[in-house]
Amino acid sequence: MADHVVPHFQNSSGHDSVAIGAREFMCIGANPPFDHPHIFLDMGTDNEMVCPYCSTLYKFDPTLQAHESSPRDCSWTPAAA
Repeated sequence: MADHVVPHFQNSSGHDSVAIGAREFMCIGANPPFDHPHIFLDMGTDNEMVCPYCSTLYKFDPTLQAHESSPRDCSWTPAAA
C-alpha cells in the first residue's frame, strides 16, 4: 500500500495563480462535479506550471506543506474509496 497520497488541487474560484507546496501533484480543475480529468503534473526543477486543461498557473512555494495551497480553498482531498 502507498504510504502517501499525491496532493490534489483545484481552482473553482478562478484565482490568477495558486501557490502549492508540492512539485508533483494532481490538478482536477474545479470541485466535482465540474472537474476535468484528474491529471498528474510534475514541475521537475521548475517553480511554475500551467495545467493544460484549465490553464491554472501553479507556483511552487517551499514554505507550504505538500498538501497546502494559497489560497487555501484550492486544496482538495478525494473521498476515501
